[in-house]
Amino acid sequence: MLDFYAIGDLLTPEEREIGKAARRFLEKEALPHIRDWWEEGVFPTHLIPRFGEMGFLGPTLPPEYGGAGVSSAAYGLMAYELERVDSGLRSFVSVQSSLVMYPIYAFGSEAQKREFLPRLARGEMVGCFGLTEPDGGSDPYGHMKTRARREGDTWVLTGTKMWITNGNLAHIAIVWAKDEAGRVLGFIVPTDSKGFQAREVKHKMSLRASVTSELVLEGVRVPEALRLPKAESLKAPLSCLTQARFGIAWGAMGALEAVYTEALAFAGSRTAFGEPIAKKQLVQAKLAEMLAWHTEGLLLAWRLARLKDEGKLRPAQVSLAKRQNVRKALEAARLAREILGGSGITLEYHAIRHMLNLETVYTYEGTHEVHTLVLGREITGLNAF
Repeated sequence: MLDFYAIGDLLTPEEREIGKAARRFLEKEALPHIRDWWEEGVFPTHLIPRFGEMGFLGPTLPPEYGGAGVSSAAYGLMAYELERVDSGLRSFVSVQSSLVMYPIYAFGSEAQKREFLPRLARGEMVGCFGLTEPDGGSDPYGHMKTRARREGDTWVLTGTKMWITNGNLAHIAIVWAKDEAGRVLGFIVPTDSKGFQAREVKHKMSLRASVTSELVLEGVRVPEALRLPKAESLKAPLSCLTQARFGIAWGAMGALEAVYTEALAFAGSRTAFGEPIAKKQLVQAKLAEMLAWHTEGLLLAWRLARLKDEGKLRPAQVSLAKRQNVRKALEAARLAREILGGSGITLEYHAIRHMLNLETVYTYEGTHEVHTLVLGREITGLNAF
C-alpha cells in the first residue's frame, strides 16, 4: 500500500495481513482481467463466492452470522484494495456488506439474521438496496413514491427504484417504501416474487464492470415476516448509507494509489526533449499533489475507522471523508490522465477507467454538494437543504 506517512504502523498486525492478503488475491484474480471486463460491460460473477471465501462480505459482522468480526480498518483495507482494481468491485462488496447485510443485522429479526446473513456472507446469495427513485436521489423522503399497503399479514409494494447496484444479480432486495402513515419501512423482497422486475441499465460510460438496474415493483406481495421490524423511519436507510460511505472513503484512496503509481512509472520512462518527463517541474507538481491527497485521505480514513470501532462516529464525519477523498481521487485520476498524454485515453492504462468510474462515485451515496450541506449544517446548526 502506498503509505508516505507510515500509517501502516498505526494498524494491527492482523489488519496489515488482511490488507496484504486482499492485494495478493485481487492482483492474481482480478487485476489482469479488469480491463476486458470493463470494456465488455460485465461483472465477474465467478468471483462472488471467492469474495465470500476471502471474508470480503460483511466482514465486521459477528461470526455467528457469517461475518469475520474484524475491525473497521480491516474492512477499509479490503475496500481500498478492491477499488485499487476497480470501483465496480468495491461497489459490489459495499452494497452486499453495508446496504444489505447491515440493515438485516441492525434492523432485522433474529430469524431474518439467521436465514439470510450466513448465505450472503458466503456469496451464495446476492442482495441489492432499493432506496433511490427515478425522480430524485438527494431527497429520498420527498421523492419516495414507492408505497407499502398492508393487507392482513401481507404487505403490497408498488413503485420504482433506480440506479440500483447488483439489481439484476440479486436474489433479495432491501426495498424502502412509505406506508399509509408516511413511515419509511424496510422489506426483504425475494426478486423472484410475482410483480418484481429488474431491468439492467445499459450504455454506461462509468462503472461498466458493475451491474446497475431499475427495479419495478407492481403489487409485489411480501409477508410481514420479511419486514425489517426495527426500521420505521428514514433514519434506518440513511444509517445504512453511512456504513457504505465509510467504505467509499477508503476505496477512493485505493483508486488514487492506482493512478498515482501508474503516472509515476510512466513519467519515469517517457522522454521529451531528451530527458524523462518526470524531471519536468509541472509533472513533479502534479505528482506531489497526488501524493499529498493520498496521504491526507488515508489519514482521514484511518481515523474514521478508529472512531467507528470506538462508537464515536458521527455521520457528518463520514460525509467529510467521503466528500474529500472521492473528490481528490477524481482530481488525481484527471492529473494522471494528463501525465499519460495520448496514452491516457486507452484502456492499456488504468487512469481513464478510474477517472470515469470515479465520476459515478462522486455522485452516488450523496453528491459532493449534499455532503457539503451536511457539513454546513454540522458547523452552523442551520439546515440549508
